Amino acid sequence: MQKRDLPDLDAMNLDELWTIHEELTKILSDRILGEKRELEKRLAKLNQTSVVEGHGNNLRKPPPRRKYPKVLPKYFNPSEPSETWSGRGKKPRWLTLALQEGRALEDFEIKKADEDRS
Repeated sequence: MQKRDLPDLDAMNLDELWTIHEELTKILSDRILGEKRELEKRLAKLNQTSVVEGHGNNLRKPPPRRKYPKVLPKYFNPSEPSETWSGRGKKPRWLTLALQEGRALEDFEIKKADEDRS
């Protein structure tokens, strides 16, 4: 960068100062955009090489979840038969409340068709 004779800014009027301001703003924004493009190119290149080298673990998809068989319900709510529970996981509220009242879990079992005939 060459050393230039700087104009006497104090001696300039407002219009001249504003013109210099606009020119500087344009030059600075152009240079910032150029730097940004250059950095984006470098980042893209780094991302490509890290994926090729196997370091891009965060870019890979996770393995698909294992499929589990559908579990049929084993218990139902007598006051609301559409509410059922398979016996897995946390007990539903209606069942927890009924058990606290002293009812037995067997009272809520869904009877199979084979058991009804016997």
